[in-house]
Amino acid sequence: MRNRLIFCGFVSTALLLTACSSGYKIIGYERSRILIDSTYDATADKAAADFMKPYKRQVDSIMSPVVGMSAEYLYAEKPESKLSNLLADILVWSAKDYNERPDFAIYNIGGIRSSIAKGKVTYGEVLDVAPFENKICFVTLTGDKVNELFGQIAKVGGEAVSHGVELVITKDGKLKSALLNGKEIDPKAKYRIATLDFVAQGNDNMAAFKSSTDINSPSSKDNNVRFIIMKYMQEKMAKGESVSAEIEGRIKIDGQ
Repeated sequence: MRNRLIFCGFVSTALLLTACSSGYKIIGYERSRILIDSTYDATADKAAADFMKPYKRQVDSIMSPVVGMSAEYLYAEKPESKLSNLLADILVWSAKDYNERPDFAIYNIGGIRSSIAKGKVTYGEVLDVAPFENKICFVTLTGDKVNELFGQIAKVGGEAVSHGVELVITKDGKLKSALLNGKEIDPKAKYRIATLDFVAQGNDNMAAFKSSTDINSPSSKDNNVRFIIMKYMQEKMAKGESVSAEIEGRIKIDGQ
């Protein structure tokens, strides 16, 4: 069983509900903490286990297939991490399938919900990493809005950015400098960006995306980012390669 989870149960001492009456009310409640850990594994409920068997087989048949290999343990954190770098780069890699040539990509750290262990990577593990129904999206922003976007990323301490982006941010969340492929952002130029549809709507404190134009937002299920991640891993595995990434200094904290 995974690391122990704590569930909080709320038990009302006087909760009487009826469909039509308003003559009862809660006069108090008690709260207790129930620890769920490996203790319960020692006294498994055979009847419950037997009941779950057919469902477990069905779930395992979906979640267990290996879709790739990882050369190392990959996890996401701010301001920069190997997993966040990998996922942002995968968005750029996938652009060819949509006849797109993005200048860079943004993947929100909040959308990366798990890590990837070294070795075989299963369908279920990719689902853990990208559990939401977020789909790839391509948008255009002017250079001044790109600088605004990078400022918003600095304010929250970083997000996943693709290779070629170099941001220096201060400890108090201000953007000190921004380069793309070694060049400063041209305020009057237009930049094509690959991201998630959720992010393109201006969510996760990236409101600059609300100024996007020329939006290409494929809506079919196979454009979900989890399937794009799987496709990348499967192509690597077919070549006998494992996925990996490096810390490149894409987002640096000034003075560190």
